[in-house]
Amino acid sequence: MARSMLCLVSIFSIFYIAACIDDNCAACNAVAAELEIQLSKEKPRSHLDMRHRLDSKGQRQGKVIDYRMSELRAVELLDGLCEKMQDYTLEKIDSSRREWMKVDNWDILTIDKQEAKAYSKDISSYCGRLLEETEDELTELIKKGSIKVGDVSKVLCQDLSEHCGGLSDNHSDIDDDEL
Repeated sequence: MARSMLCLVSIFSIFYIAACIDDNCAACNAVAAELEIQLSKEKPRSHLDMRHRLDSKGQRQGKVIDYRMSELRAVELLDGLCEKMQDYTLEKIDSSRREWMKVDNWDILTIDKQEAKAYSKDISSYCGRLLEETEDELTELIKKGSIKVGDVSKVLCQDLSEHCGGLSDNHSDIDDDEL
């Protein structure tokens, strides 16, 4: 009896987590919004000097890499992104809509804090899966300079992951019966 109950609870929790991120487009747009915040906070950086060796004449050998086109920049932008998604939760807008929002202060949250924290963990794990499936292409686009503030949602959610259809507006509506 206990084993069947445990199995039933496990199945329910799997469906609950999957249903929470049922609207992949809205979740992807939330991840893209956080990446855009990181892009907008970026400070200008110097070129990366990779000339560490000396030739026989004492001249430095190697190359100087533009920081904006470096892999270091891509890694710094993507590193910690999913941990930052733990500041997001799903907020009920009205009876038929829910939207991902960034929480500045968890103490003044008007919805159930335990449920809100569960949603934040869900979107954080969704972010991990999203980056795992798109990281190589996303890194290359960052290195090429193809991703700019304002374009992240289109590139990440439509072009790379295809979690959003051909429309570039924010599809953050989720029906209550999907949750």
